[in-house]
Formats: sequence, C-alpha cells, structure tokens
Amino acid sequence: MAGKGNAGSFKPGDPRAGRPKGTPNRATADVRAAIAAFAEANVGKLQEWLDRIAKDEPARAADLFVRVLEYHIPKLGRTMLTGADGGPVNVHHESVVRFVRPGEKESAPA
Repeated sequence: MAGKGNAGSFKPGDPRAGRPKGTPNRATADVRAAIAAFAEANVGKLQEWLDRIAKDEPARAADLFVRVLEYHIPKLGRTMLTGADGGPVNVHHESVVRFVRPGEKESAPA
C-alpha cells in the first residue's frame, strides 16, 4: 500500500502540526518522572552512600557529591564578553592619588 501522500503537509505554526516546540514527548516525560521518583525515594540514603565511599576514596565522594548537585543547581553557561563588532574589550581605568602632609587635614575630592 502506498503512503498517504500527506507527509509534511502541515506548515510550521499550524496548530494541527503536533506538540508545541520544546514540549517533551510522553515517553521522555514518563522517564523523567520515574527518575525523579527514584531520586526522591533514595535521598535519605545518599548521605550514607557518600560516607561509605568517602572512607576509602574521599576525592571520589566529593566528585559524586558535586555531580549530584548539578541536578539541583545547574551549571551556568559560559559567557563570552566582546567589544564592538566582536572585537576585544577596551577597559579604561582612572586612579586619583592625593598626597596629604602629616598633620594636614584631608580635603574632599574635587
């Protein structure tokens, strides 16, 4: 039997074209919910597991702890700072130095 011939017939933005952009499919949502439920059920055991690992491998325990934290506090993305038209950043800094003789009262900056 030949195809229906309507593959790709919906245009972007057509409300009949499927789920909105960025919305996970049902299987993905279900897997994430299962992982979250597992994590919540074992949160009390996490300290015990880390303590057990830390006895022999403290660096590994610290690494695992940091990796777990990334799920709670996500890593920040890198930020590239550039000047005009993607060029280098120009930094201008001025310093003011005032000399005061001993016993002389310091005056307010002008």
